Amino acid sequence: MDAPHGRITYDHPGVITVTIDREAKRNAISPQVTALYWKAARELADRDDLRVMVLTAVGSYFTAGIDIAADSAGSLRGNPETRDLHPGWAYRRGYRDHHLLYDEFEAIEKPIILAAQGTILGAGVEMSTSCDFRFCTPRSEWGVPEINLGVIAGSGGSSRLNRLIGPHWTKWMAMANMRVGAEQAKTIGLVHDVFPEETFMQQVYAFCDQLIGLPAEALGLAKQAVDLAADIPDRNAQRFLDRLANTTLVGSPENERRTARFKK
Repeated sequence: MDAPHGRITYDHPGVITVTIDREAKRNAISPQVTALYWKAARELADRDDLRVMVLTAVGSYFTAGIDIAADSAGSLRGNPETRDLHPGWAYRRGYRDHHLLYDEFEAIEKPIILAAQGTILGAGVEMSTSCDFRFCTPRSEWGVPEINLGVIAGSGGSSRLNRLIGPHWTKWMAMANMRVGAEQAKTIGLVHDVFPEETFMQQVYAFCDQLIGLPAEALGLAKQAVDLAADIPDRNAQRFLDRLANTTLVGSPENERRTARFKK
């Protein structure tokens, strides 16, 4: 399944890495690539030895977005037997596989890192907004050009992107079809940091090691608490969520071990 669309590797301890490898197609996201992401996500969720997932690619593009040619059979448009009878319903049903994948990325209580070594467009940007951390190289450009096709970025480009960088910059990218470079992406909060190409993956994996060194249970609850708080408008409810999460953490063996030196 991996070749020629990509591969899953476990070369760095505690990390599962998914690499898109379709340079001739600008790493467009095919159904095979989506299946690869699903496989990796399930492994990350199920295996205790895997603590972090990294999504990256090879070549000048991280991805140019959805592979429209690969979708010519209608994989994103639903069952052809029912498409004519219920066109909207069939389309949304076929579309759901991507939406559920990105939802799964958010639901897994482990960090997911997007490492864009090159230009990232469309569905790649949308996928990145469901990841916990985003890094890129200086040559990386970010854009959501779906408006050129007469549609909107419908897998997070109008919702998750908005939550991440606000309506001001989301309109710039998803409405006006403007790209942002690496440093601008960092300035507006789209990426956390920009690493040199020569040391890019080394620095990404160094960050993975930092995450792996943190308590896994606390890291998972922190992810859930932050994401939930972003969706809860009531500040009292947000603070209650913090207290609720800490109820299971304070006094745990891990907490006692890590605070013991302060009690001497």
